[in-house]
Amino acid sequence: MSRGLLIILSGPSGVGKGTVRDAFFDNPKLNLAYSISMTTRNKRPGERDGIDYYFTTRDRFEEAIGKGELLEWTEFVGNYYGTPLEAVERLRNMGKNVLLEIEVEGAVQVKQKCPDALTIFIVPPSMEELERRIRGRRTEAEEIVQQRLAKASREMNLISHYRYVVCNENVQEAADIITAIIKNHM
Repeated sequence: MSRGLLIILSGPSGVGKGTVRDAFFDNPKLNLAYSISMTTRNKRPGERDGIDYYFTTRDRFEEAIGKGELLEWTEFVGNYYGTPLEAVERLRNMGKNVLLEIEVEGAVQVKQKCPDALTIFIVPPSMEELERRIRGRRTEAEEIVQQRLAKASREMNLISHYRYVVCNENVQEAADIITAIIKNHM
């Protein structure tokens, strides 16, 4: 059995990474496994521990950093986010293509450790549409919305670090393009 791909899916907050991912993830031909991130942020309505994220404390997260248990990690708007290394390695060794849905800073860390990672950046049709999507969630205070928009502008300047850039104007079209990219690398 061959080792699975490591696929990095990034894009600014609100671009629809999760929605696009959901549109291609269950395709059996892609043999995908999703890497569940660890975070110290509070759950949003409908999120489940161990399904959407591993929700944990700051102390436990900092312990994982210190022990080298994370493939990548970052701190954003007062919360930690990271990828548990052991789970990724186990899945890849089982021949699964592991999908990481991570921030740009994390992608840079992963590329340093795994230069063979397949990198895909999802962009919005416009920054105005991105703002509309973020505000449409109605889950965050104005200060957090402004921080997310500022970060999105910075991240858009880093798309040259990615092998592929896909626009999410239409969810199914974006999912179809990503499906083709993954199949091409299998």
